[in-house]
Amino acid sequence: MGKFELYNVDLKNLTPGVHDFEYSLENKFFVDIDGTEVQKGKVKVHLSVKRSAVMFEMNFQIQGTVIVPCDRCLDDMEVPIDTHNRLIVKFGKEYAEESDEIVIIPEEEGAINLAWFLYEFIALAVPMKHVHAPGKCNKTMSSKLRKHTARNMDDDGADDFGDDMGGDDLSLEDNGDTGPADPRWDALKDLLGNDNN
Repeated sequence: MGKFELYNVDLKNLTPGVHDFEYSLENKFFVDIDGTEVQKGKVKVHLSVKRSAVMFEMNFQIQGTVIVPCDRCLDDMEVPIDTHNRLIVKFGKEYAEESDEIVIIPEEEGAINLAWFLYEFIALAVPMKHVHAPGKCNKTMSSKLRKHTARNMDDDGADDFGDDMGGDDLSLEDNGDTGPADPRWDALKDLLGNDNN
């Protein structure tokens, strides 16, 4: 893990009290860590480590911007990141994660590498859904998406397809489509008809 040596914190040699660390994560960090959610960004991390007799309390303040693909048009878009995270580290015989916030590290090693934790904190701060603001999506991709969308939708010329692109409204009602009917839907309609009797 040589390329992430900068993110090693030697806990064993920290004196009791509070210690501060600063990290600047840029594109190289995200490329090196090779995570799937975020591959570019510029993020500042302030880490405060409080050592007590039995544990190390780590508080992370993470702010910046990451670049992720738009869910709709796949063009890159900026997503602001502002998150606070906490990690409790204790010494033990072998490495273990007791929970999302509590990690045991071997006492003989006495150090923890934070690179993957930092990446996870950032990735978890990215919203599940990330789409450009209305009108900002790639126009070519938006028109192709409109052309290949199975449902008829209100088309006002904008690239906003609604929150779920019609995927949640799975009605068995006839929508006026003149295409061939799928016999599986007929079987489901029969089941619905039986429920009403």
